[in-house]
Amino acid sequence: MSESERRGALVDTARAMNRAGLSRGTSGNVSVRVDGGMLITPSAVPYEDMGPDDVVRMRLDGTVVDGGRKPSTEWRLHAGILEARPQVGAVLHAHPEFSTALACLRREIPPVHYMVAVAGGSTIRCAPYATFGTPELAANTVAALEDRTACLLANHGLVTLGASPTEALALAVEVEALAAVYWRALQVGEPASLSEAEMAEIRNAFEEYRAG
Repeated sequence: MSESERRGALVDTARAMNRAGLSRGTSGNVSVRVDGGMLITPSAVPYEDMGPDDVVRMRLDGTVVDGGRKPSTEWRLHAGILEARPQVGAVLHAHPEFSTALACLRREIPPVHYMVAVAGGSTIRCAPYATFGTPELAANTVAALEDRTACLLANHGLVTLGASPTEALALAVEVEALAAVYWRALQVGEPASLSEAEMAEIRNAFEEYRAG
């Protein structure tokens, strides 16, 4: 995919993120890996008004290479993840209602549904709180994402990873649906969780499906 195509995919994903109800207004941000760094959505630009030329190209050390806009205030979070996870192609950060509600409770999503395994493990962790845009938040997020492709951010929101922005968006939609199921189940009582053995069986089944 060319850089021009990556810019277009980034804008399309940001708009789709809002249409899906994962974020509102200018909140949330999306990045995609390119040679020498990343492309990231700009700060404080409504997604419906954003074009490919508004996307900011920068190195992972924070140096802006191309773009007339300021990068998202969460660029450190995106850069930290892309640096720590070379196989990841895109990062999405959003504030969906149910994921954020659980994050405000500082609860991870336990294995209450087999699809929790879609994020790579038996739980979807909640990273400890840190101020937005800080190196501390980036470090906490990288740690929470170890062997995972999604996590919650305490008192903040959700992060998902993918090979592409489209893949990261699809995972975010799935995680938000799981968060909604868990939140609703909590209104009745403490839901039952699947065992580690049961979740391992699900992960193996997912791997076999992807392989073949």
